[in-house]
Amino acid sequence: MFSEIAQSISPSMTLAISTKAKVMKAQGLDVVGFGAGEPDFDTPLRIKEAAKKAIDQGYTKYTPASGMPQLKEAIVKKFNKENGLSYQLDEILVGCGAKHVISEIIFCLVNAGDEVIIPAPYWVSYPEMVKLCGGVSVFVKSTQEDNFKITAGMLKEKITNKTKLLILNSPSNPTGAVYSRAELKALAQVIEEEKIYCISDEIYEKLVYDNAEHVSIAGFSRGLKDKTIVINGVSKAYSMTGWRIGYAGGAKQIIKIASSVQSHTTSNPTSISQIAAIEALQGPQDEVAEMKGEFEKRRGYLVEKIGSIKGLTCIKPQGAFYSFVDISKLLGKKSNGAEIKGSLSFSEILLNEAKVAVVPGIAFGDDNFVRLSYAISMETMKKGLDRIEEFVGGLK
Repeated sequence: MFSEIAQSISPSMTLAISTKAKVMKAQGLDVVGFGAGEPDFDTPLRIKEAAKKAIDQGYTKYTPASGMPQLKEAIVKKFNKENGLSYQLDEILVGCGAKHVISEIIFCLVNAGDEVIIPAPYWVSYPEMVKLCGGVSVFVKSTQEDNFKITAGMLKEKITNKTKLLILNSPSNPTGAVYSRAELKALAQVIEEEKIYCISDEIYEKLVYDNAEHVSIAGFSRGLKDKTIVINGVSKAYSMTGWRIGYAGGAKQIIKIASSVQSHTTSNPTSISQIAAIEALQGPQDEVAEMKGEFEKRRGYLVEKIGSIKGLTCIKPQGAFYSFVDISKLLGKKSNGAEIKGSLSFSEILLNEAKVAVVPGIAFGDDNFVRLSYAISMETMKKGLDRIEEFVGGLK
């Protein structure tokens, strides 16, 4: 008999769509994939060279379970300089990617029956992580009209005597929403008043556009900082998704427990990747700005194109590299006899008939939307959007 909890976990739809698209490509089909959750740029050369040098210098052994001191020092400096947050080395945890670190923090905070508040739309893995701990996900539904952001009042309404934690993601995957300083301050007041914990997932912090400003909610007060675990990593900003380095800053006791858990599961993050991450954080940041500039151009084209396709709408995302596209006006329509009943059927029919892969919004908690990533080349994106336009135009 297998574990009931493990069997209850749903496979990641984002990975499932990408996998199917890759299989079709391997069969020789010309598939355009909008499912990517990673930059299409190569890891900067300076970071790769640092990793090669690390191998030659013998950094191929175990490190402290919670991360190398020299990487922790780089993270402390980063938090202080860029976020105005002051941490000691024993308040930093380095793990095998931000996803790994988030799951460990949830594991350390949530008991069976505890409630975890998750704004929706949400990143696909949050509810599954909560489920693995026996916790209960409580969703706070935001809408396109709300710019996909919850308010302090909406948060307060969902808090009960079982509430343990809020998971906040800004900039957001899948919507690209970025909470303003005022919006975060209002949420912070509720968190402090209700004495709950907050995981602030800030992995996309360097990818904000227009006049948007990234603000860490942990910075509003000392009391709030003690209740907030800030999550970040090198995957998105430095195009290092495969290197698997994420990190957390939080209260000493929480980090101590999470480090203990990590010591019995993964031992330590990869030594070579840790050296590469030091270079990413401490070296020149020119590549980050260049990548962001390219994403901004693609975002502008995608939003304008989607706006010109009858039946589709989307708001202009302020951060990350995703657009959450409203397909609700297409529900009930058919293509070659196949009816669009929701985001999953839309995605399947689009992939089969137009050879375009998008991620169904039901994976993120809203079946009226699909997610498109603009972390693909402009040329590929234009081809894919033209196919979507033709597909939607042919629906009956």
